Amino acid sequence: MKTLIIWILVLLGLLTQSVAADNDVTPFTSIVKSVSKGTVAVAVDAPIKHSAPRVLGTGFIVANGFFAITNYHVVSEDLDPTIVESYVVLSGKGTVVKKIKAEVLKIDPKHDLALLKLDSPLPALKLGDDELLEPGSEIALTGFPIGAILGLYPATHRGYISAITPDAIPALNSNQLTNTMMARLKNVSLIYQLDAIAYPGNSGSPLYDPRTGEVIGVINKVLVKDTKESALASPTGISYAVPIRFVTTLLRGATN
Repeated sequence: MKTLIIWILVLLGLLTQSVAADNDVTPFTSIVKSVSKGTVAVAVDAPIKHSAPRVLGTGFIVANGFFAITNYHVVSEDLDPTIVESYVVLSGKGTVVKKIKAEVLKIDPKHDLALLKLDSPLPALKLGDDELLEPGSEIALTGFPIGAILGLYPATHRGYISAITPDAIPALNSNQLTNTMMARLKNVSLIYQLDAIAYPGNSGSPLYDPRTGEVIGVINKVLVKDTKESALASPTGISYAVPIRFVTTLLRGATN
């Protein structure tokens, strides 16, 4: 009888620990809400040409809140020096949007990254460590897949890391491998291949751990079968992300 009581007490203790552990887990809805506050749309503001800023992609806030990370290809177009035209980030939800001027401070074209400096601060996201996650790890991404035509509405998708692969633009067959693509294969970095839906507007979106909200990478490519329009109508479900280690390198010495 005494032994039975001891076993019951042990089981009750294990159940209590399990319930406490579950209570410590932050609900995913709360994680998404927190990440969304630090996720911005990256746009060009040209009042003479457009009635509203033209959204180019997504970005996220880092460091002390005065900096944002996005893809280099999102902010690579030359601004017109003859008119008032500048990069901005848009923060908020719906039509209640805050517009903040942004300057391209530093770029890393090889890893398709750019660091923006903002005129005023926004809530920053926490970055994960530089170690690559294993294939099979669960991930989430939040961004603006179709811009802000009807207002600013961040969209979140979940999936997992399907592979760690060389950073080479995928081709459907060997006939499509250009000399430039072959040259990249000689000096490539490893990036994440994801089993997760993303769209062209998700370029620059934070890739994060759905349990903690820590950013582990930056969405930078979507595998497109035919055209950009077909990517919206029938996405392949295959996308790619630059690991956070390259963001850490880009930030080094730039945000002091």
